[in-house]
Amino acid sequence: MVLPMSRATRAASRLVPEIPLLRRGSKQQQQAAEEEVAVPAHFVCPISLDLMRDPVTAPTGITYDRESVEGWLARGGARCPVTGRPLRLADLVPNHATRRMIQDWCVANRASGVQRVPTPKVPLADADAADAVAAVSRAAGRGDVAACGAASARARALAKESDRNRRCLAAAGAARALATAFGRLAGERVEGAGAAAEGAALGEILAAATAFFPLDDEARRCIASPASLKSLASVMTHGGELAARASAAVVLRELASSADGRTLEAVARTPGMCDALVRLVRSPVSAPATKAALVTAYYLAAASDRAAARLAEVGAVPALVELLVDADKGTSEKALAALDAVLGADAGLAAARAHALAVPVLVKKMFRVSDMATEFAVSALWRLCRAGDAGAAACRAEALRVGAFQKLLLLLQVGCGGVTKERASELLKMLNGSRGSIECIETVDFKGLKRPF
Repeated sequence: MVLPMSRATRAASRLVPEIPLLRRGSKQQQQAAEEEVAVPAHFVCPISLDLMRDPVTAPTGITYDRESVEGWLARGGARCPVTGRPLRLADLVPNHATRRMIQDWCVANRASGVQRVPTPKVPLADADAADAVAAVSRAAGRGDVAACGAASARARALAKESDRNRRCLAAAGAARALATAFGRLAGERVEGAGAAAEGAALGEILAAATAFFPLDDEARRCIASPASLKSLASVMTHGGELAARASAAVVLRELASSADGRTLEAVARTPGMCDALVRLVRSPVSAPATKAALVTAYYLAAASDRAAARLAEVGAVPALVELLVDADKGTSEKALAALDAVLGADAGLAAARAHALAVPVLVKKMFRVSDMATEFAVSALWRLCRAGDAGAAACRAEALRVGAFQKLLLLLQVGCGGVTKERASELLKMLNGSRGSIECIETVDFKGLKRPF
């Protein structure tokens, strides 16, 4: 995303002669095996009850799989799960003899679909982690963007090898070093000569930073500087690689979701920031990048009317409505939240009322997505219909035509609370006066509706 801690107490498993092997090869290999292959008990980790891939031995004489026992210690366990004696991370010693025996056993049972356990990489030592972090800081201090990008990529690769490596790098200050490096190297340079290469290097720094979330306050302050924010917007817009643009979006989401109003206002005022967010929604580079852009847009629009208006001006409403037509649950929730926040500005309301799909999409998403989606869909529809002008009247008529009245009644019957219940009740009152002159339909066929662009 951790194995239940209760499994660690099952020391009796060591007394069982053989435990069935759950990890197999392909389905065809399983069908070809005439009888079930069993794992010798001394190859099984007492914590995970799985075949050990990187066996390590504690001073107590018990051998565990490295990932399982290190996870146990990281979750607060300070004693050997089997013997109950004190245990520290530094006490674990690689058991190369057992690992080679496991590999030989895997090779001997290859015909039955057993895959050979690869030789594990050497875990990162504290001194090596400190060196990797220092390399990032040194390159940033020299102003060498390419070298800093390469050092950041190495740190990220080490972190991806194992949770232990990631924790070791985090303890060495990797997040703060990466954020500081980006802050020092950010500026006008990514828009000039060599923009593609330098944008890719900055993207490597951002990608490495995403491995060490959540960022601390000092790291966030570094990325929230005016130069850094401008570079974030530039990377999201002109990044030479899609991965760099995606990483910039994820870092910006981390910043926006944990920032105060003043920082969010600074993000919104950054030249090109709102345009970059809308561009990521309209022309997605990856699902995580799209969701990150939606979350950031929501926080910006919810915190500032100025930001909501700016997002509306650069085309957020049509981009969000179009995205909602075929969006999955997670994307729908985030897009509806962003749309509801943008509709807090007059420019957002005007754009939504002029869009042929806005009301049908909101009515469609009112049910069968999630409670969160229902809340935002009802709120957005309430914003569109509550005024007394011609635009609101047209929205009410369209809402009736596509079956909003029946869905709101059902919503109140099923049950909802708080603001959603109040706004659903208000919407019913608004729609009730026009029911006699409007032909209502129960379902909405998006394919039959003409899209405005």
